Amino acid sequence: MKLALAQLNPTVGDLAGNAARIIDAARQARLAGADLLLAPELALCGYPPEDLALREDFYAENARVLAGLARNLPAGLTVVFGLPLNEAGLHYNAAVVLRDGRTLATHRKQRLPNHSVFDELRTFVPGEQATVFDCAGVRCGLLICEDLWHPEPVAQARAAGAELLLVINASPFHRGKQAERYAVARARIGETGLPLVYLNTVGGQDELVFDGGSFAMDGRGAVTAQLPMFTEGLHVLEYGAGAARGECHPLPDELDSVYAALTLGVRDYVEKNRFPGVLLGLSGGIDSALTLVIAVDALGPQRVEAVMMPSQYTSDISREDAQALAQRLGVAYRVIPIKSVFDSMLTALADCFEGLPYDVTEENIQARIRGMLLMALSNKFGRLVLTTGNKSELATGYATLYGDMAGGFAVLKDVAKTLVYQLACRRNQRAPVIPERVIVRAPSAELRPNQTDQDTLPPYEDLDAIMQRYLELDQSPREIVAAGYPEEVVRRVVRMIDAAEYKRRQSAPGIRVTRRAFGRDRRYPITNRYQPPF
Repeated sequence: MKLALAQLNPTVGDLAGNAARIIDAARQARLAGADLLLAPELALCGYPPEDLALREDFYAENARVLAGLARNLPAGLTVVFGLPLNEAGLHYNAAVVLRDGRTLATHRKQRLPNHSVFDELRTFVPGEQATVFDCAGVRCGLLICEDLWHPEPVAQARAAGAELLLVINASPFHRGKQAERYAVARARIGETGLPLVYLNTVGGQDELVFDGGSFAMDGRGAVTAQLPMFTEGLHVLEYGAGAARGECHPLPDELDSVYAALTLGVRDYVEKNRFPGVLLGLSGGIDSALTLVIAVDALGPQRVEAVMMPSQYTSDISREDAQALAQRLGVAYRVIPIKSVFDSMLTALADCFEGLPYDVTEENIQARIRGMLLMALSNKFGRLVLTTGNKSELATGYATLYGDMAGGFAVLKDVAKTLVYQLACRRNQRAPVIPERVIVRAPSAELRPNQTDQDTLPPYEDLDAIMQRYLELDQSPREIVAAGYPEEVVRRVVRMIDAAEYKRRQSAPGIRVTRRAFGRDRRYPITNRYQPPF
């Protein structure tokens, strides 16, 4: 049997466009001599549909598009893909098996994830039955994503006569995710002895990135095919002698995976939301430099604009490095000084502020002037504003509401400051576009004379380690202190993280690259007096 794996990039809600992708993949598969085509989980509507899947008209439209899709598939090819299904008012995350315009089988997802970024119990009900169908003399057991992470659905498929497991997925990326998938697949193979084909979707959807990386394993858990990461495409595998075999593409390392996820996330957010391009404030610092390079890699220089907005506190080094980076990348570059606007604001507030010292108020005014200018350019020319703040800053509240937080998409929202430096160095190994001074100089917001981030924050190495333990690993402050971090620093970081929730709730969506990002998989109350014990 020949299996074609369609590693597709659907768009949520674009039913006609997604159907056309499936039909095109089916025609390519048939030309390649395939007997079976697999397309991803909920490929017809895109994943995750969120509360679209609570609407009855949504299911009716999916059913209408499905009927037209089935009529346009090539004869003799078995086609499997996911879609939302309404049966007598019960809503399922389902997959259909089509051949020659007929539905041969329907699988209803048995395990509905309700953790981290997943909320499927809100929108679907679980199926109960295994689904096994015949294709070219092979008994195929069909599973959907979370089904594989539990022994029972796989055991049911084996008991129903499956000799090959087919798993369609919409599995989002985070650091280390592919290794987790391998481990889960091998666990199920160890329990059943069945070979497996794992198909994943690819592409960006709001804050999620789906990384593809589809694969096959034999009955001993050896990888017999590995599709590319972060790339849409059709790949044909040959099934025989108890395994599906095909090309084995190398997997990128963790840094390259994160960079690819950020690039894909930016590209698809801009493309799928039909923005003509992006713009951002380029300060001469590391965060805006990395954001600019990612944007150019995602969209090309002609769709990216950088805006330098110097104040009286902006150093010559920052001006020079920002201009040099923009020139190296070939992007449009504007300089809009803000001193005159800042002076006007201080004059307007002079009576109110009389006798009061210069403090964070005046610093935030500068940030808000910059945010206002960027949003004005966005309104006038239609380009999306990319914010440049990183996870460390958002965690601790070291960011200004309606200032540097103003914008439509936060590229580095889930990227800690130490990781920002690692990604910048890795990108420079490919081509040295970021000036070396940007990487080696002490980071500064340059909102007052001789300012550095460490005037306000602990060293980033300590801050990021504590942040990861507290946010991503759910360790208590006591556990973090026991791990060797100074209690006073842990207290300070935890206090800042908890106090900044109101800011994060107002931040732009951003790309998830860790196990727990600020967004759909971390929901803490703003009004909250709980203080974790030390």
